[in-house]
Amino acid sequence: MKRRFEDQVVVVTGASRGIGSATALAFAAEGAKVVVNYRSDTKGALETQSRIESAGGRALVYQADVGKVEDIDRMVSEVEEQIGPIRVLVNNAAAFNRDRFLKVSLEEFDRSFNANVRGLFYLSQQVACRMAARKQGSIVHISSILAQLAVPGRTVYCATKGAVEALTRAMAVELIEDNIRVNAVSPGMIRTEALEAGFSRPEILEELARYIPGGRIGKTMELAQAVLFLASEDASYINGIILPVDSGMSAREAGLPSKP
Repeated sequence: MKRRFEDQVVVVTGASRGIGSATALAFAAEGAKVVVNYRSDTKGALETQSRIESAGGRALVYQADVGKVEDIDRMVSEVEEQIGPIRVLVNNAAAFNRDRFLKVSLEEFDRSFNANVRGLFYLSQQVACRMAARKQGSIVHISSILAQLAVPGRTVYCATKGAVEALTRAMAVELIEDNIRVNAVSPGMIRTEALEAGFSRPEILEELARYIPGGRIGKTMELAQAVLFLASEDASYINGIILPVDSGMSAREAGLPSKP
């Protein structure tokens, strides 16, 4: 490992499982002091911490609901005071909705936007204020291929991720004045519990892999490595991009299998 984040404080939201957990592990392997944020999955967060510490890394588990302003204020203040200045923020936490458009209630719409957009906006703002004072920082949002390519039953989720990508570009052009870079990764089909929960039968997921160039579903650590790159000085001149991590799924013509 290059130890690109030696002694730097990195906050990863929604890090109790899946992409967030893999990202926390990857940063820790490169020397970071990782804040493993979670909302309700205490067991998963502690497992992430245990895996990091077993590998010789450093991690702090921190419970906070990024959909709640008071939780965000508490987390940012305590992390900065007790651990150190936040160098990297990874906005991974997200709420899912699988209702079809005609069935989505306004309450569910608000819940999704509160977690995926409003919370992300406010947390980024609070962290960026501190980064700006130090003239250094990097923020990486986790978007989704569904910001660009829609599927039935994901209307609200698609809309929230579209907002995240717009925010990425807008934040990037403003915050670069304070030496803060803002980028996003756009995962395709990455094998997580959330992905598997979206299908009624496990075999459907494997059938869909035929439509991915390369014919396989991605691994969480493959996504995590893209996040590390964008957050690192290796990407010092990259700002405001949405990086697809999907094996070319978003580049191919719709409807064609990987091997015709």
